[in-house]
Amino acid sequence: MARIVSTDVRMVDLAPQVVRTDAIQSFVSQETPILRITDAEGRTGTGYCYTIGTGGPAVVSLLRDTLMPRLIGREAEEIESIWRDLLLSTHATAVGAITSLALAAVDTALWDLRCLRAGLPLWCLAGGAKPSVPLYSTEGGWLHIDTEALVADALEMQGRGFAGSKIKIGKPTAAEDRARLAAVRAAVGESYEILVDANQAFTLSEAMRRAEMLADLGVGWFEEPMPADDVGAHARLAAAARVPIAVGESLYAVSQFKDYLTQGACSIVQADVARVGGITPWLKIAHMAEAFNVAICPHFLMELHVSLTCAVPNAPMLEYIPQLDDITARGLDIRDGRAHAPTAPGLGIAWDWSAIDARAVDGLSAEIGG
Repeated sequence: MARIVSTDVRMVDLAPQVVRTDAIQSFVSQETPILRITDAEGRTGTGYCYTIGTGGPAVVSLLRDTLMPRLIGREAEEIESIWRDLLLSTHATAVGAITSLALAAVDTALWDLRCLRAGLPLWCLAGGAKPSVPLYSTEGGWLHIDTEALVADALEMQGRGFAGSKIKIGKPTAAEDRARLAAVRAAVGESYEILVDANQAFTLSEAMRRAEMLADLGVGWFEEPMPADDVGAHARLAAAARVPIAVGESLYAVSQFKDYLTQGACSIVQADVARVGGITPWLKIAHMAEAFNVAICPHFLMELHVSLTCAVPNAPMLEYIPQLDDITARGLDIRDGRAHAPTAPGLGIAWDWSAIDARAVDGLSAEIGG
C-alpha cells in the first residue's frame, strides 16, 4: 500500500454532440470535474463526475475545500474507510447530488489507483462476470426528434447489432407518444427492444394510463414515470402495470434503492455511478438488486459503466450516449452491437490530457499536496 501525497482537480465543459431534450429539461452542457490522486509510489488514479449544465462549480468547491485536504496521508487502498469518512465529514449536505458527485470523483480515482496497483482492469477486479455487454442507444431518441428520424435511427442501431433503442416520451397527449412508438415498432419488428423514458413527468394516474399503451406496444421498460422521491406511487404502478418499471438515475444513496426494492416499486434499477457516490456504493446497489432478482441497467457514463456492467452478472444492457469523445484518445470498443470492457489496468479510459488542459475552465482548478 502507499499513502496519498497529492491531489488535483480541474473542470472541463463539454457541449453535447447532439441536442438532448426530454419531458422536463434540456441537456445544455456537461460540466465534468476530473480529479487525480497520486500516491507515494508515484502512481496516479483519475476519477470524474458530471452535471448536465448546473452545479459543476459547487462540486469542484466541495472537492477543493473539504474533501481533497482530507485525502492527504491516507492509505489509498482503504477505499471503504475513506468513502465513509468523507461521507461523515459532509453529513450536513448528504444525501444530495452535489455531495454524491464529489464523492464519486474521489472514489473512482481510488478504484483506478487500486486497479493500476494490481495490474488489472476494473471489470475483473470488481467482479469479472463477463467481458462484454449488449448496447442500447438513447442518442437518437430525444423528445424533440420527429417520428421519421426516430425510425431511421432505430433501424440504423438495429443494423449495427444493438439490442434496442430508448425513446423519450411525455408529449402532451398519449396519442402522440403512441404514434411515435408504434412507427418505430412497425419498422424494427418484435425482437428489437424499445425502451421509454418519461423523466419523472407524469402523475400516478397518467403513468397508469400510459403504461397500458406501452405494454400493448411491447415496450421493454417504462423509465422514471414519476418523481423519484415518491416510492409509494411507484409501488402502486409496478403492482398494476404490465410493463417493467425502471428507476435510479435520480437516486443518490444505497438506502434509496433499498426502499424501492423492498417495496417492489421497480423491476430494473439504473444506478448512475456518479450520482450514487462512486464505484463503492454502485457495486453494493448492483449486488443488492441481484439478491432481489432485479437487473441493473445503469444511466449514462458508458465509458465507466461498461466495466461495471461487465463486473456483475445482473447487468444485461449498457446505455449508449457518447460523453467523453472530446477529451479521450479512443472511444468505447464496440463490436457487433456489444461494448467490450477495457483490458488495460485501471478504469481503461484513455484521457487526452492536452485536450483536458485546453478545455479547463478558469478558476475551477486546484492542487493540494505534492
